[in-house]
Amino acid sequence: MSALELRASLALASIFGLRLFGLFIILPVFALYAEALPGWNLTLVGIALGAYGLTQALLQIPFGWASDRLGRKPVMVFGLLVFATGSVVCAVAEAPWALIAGRTIQGAGAISGVAIAMTADLTRPSQRTKAMAIIGSTIGVVIAASFMVAPALKDAVGVPGIFAATAAMALAAIAVVAWAVPALPAQPAIRERVPFSRVLGDPELLRLYLGIFALHAILMALFLVVPLALVRAGLPVASHSLFYLAVVGAGFVFMLPFVASRRFAAHERAVFLGSVAVMGAGLAVTATGLGSLTVLSTGLVIFFAAFNVLEAKLPALVSKAAPGAARGAAGGVYSSVQFLGIFAGGAAGGATAQHAGPGALLAACFTLTALWFVSAWPMGRMGREGEHEHEDNIGEPREPRAINP
Repeated sequence: MSALELRASLALASIFGLRLFGLFIILPVFALYAEALPGWNLTLVGIALGAYGLTQALLQIPFGWASDRLGRKPVMVFGLLVFATGSVVCAVAEAPWALIAGRTIQGAGAISGVAIAMTADLTRPSQRTKAMAIIGSTIGVVIAASFMVAPALKDAVGVPGIFAATAAMALAAIAVVAWAVPALPAQPAIRERVPFSRVLGDPELLRLYLGIFALHAILMALFLVVPLALVRAGLPVASHSLFYLAVVGAGFVFMLPFVASRRFAAHERAVFLGSVAVMGAGLAVTATGLGSLTVLSTGLVIFFAAFNVLEAKLPALVSKAAPGAARGAAGGVYSSVQFLGIFAGGAAGGATAQHAGPGALLAACFTLTALWFVSAWPMGRMGREGEHEHEDNIGEPREPRAINP
């Protein structure tokens, strides 16, 4: 990678990290926090966790569309300001529906698709997978770190304090956008406009959209079950940080060869499908051992090893499969579906756990994984579109052009 590509990748990865840390740090502690408050139940917990995903899902496409026309940076700054505002509302909220309203505002800062499109704009096709892998790996590290520190941070500042820290991290991300992310390079004029139906109807993209929906729906549903299962299996809340350090950290270590090694790069389809299958195995193991710390930890290590591979692979595959003239729109659809999965996993998962039990919820997650595997099986070689695109233009910062997909 060139110096500019590396700088862009690290800066955008840090933006993802600062923003997603505030999202994921809530997962291990929120169910336990709400259980002790009046007026809460598992259904409301699921809605509070998933409300963020609903507005994200609704607004990713408009944000991506706006970034194609108004420029990536202004749209990203606006989205981060909205996210910070929602975090402040959550920090001061007391009633369940007030906190749900804050989570809804948080989600209205829908910039994930814009960041993915900006990454593609600032990297050559030959280096794009590396850039996306840096971002995906950063997300994996952030998830691991947030799960590790969440219980201790909850004890130190409480859940309202965590939301306040989230607002501060969003403001820090704005500074990164302003001063660390390079200016966009000029790109050759697009001779052919890409209809939006192409972004919505391409079979390869549809498979990837389903994948990111399933991945995040399952993650959200899992953390409606795991914190309470750990307590009931005899692990004190004060020890949850060490537990998450062990299982998420081990999963991350097992993931690294499949993302970083060139030996596996030539077998992308096999690695991808294998990771979906391994994730299903991890869910099955977890479901059989909700009362056993040993079985729970084994299942979660397997799950997070696969989850981290898929989290790193999916955005890179989307950037390859999407038409170059509509990366913002394709990134918006991808991120919309991702956060729709968060909403569905939280809202439907909370209702399922409350009325049918955690075993039924994990069975539903396993079924969704199996459907994903079947739909992903025909996936082909990605990245044929646009691989000639602005290969030699990286490193020439100029004003971004308007694109009309």
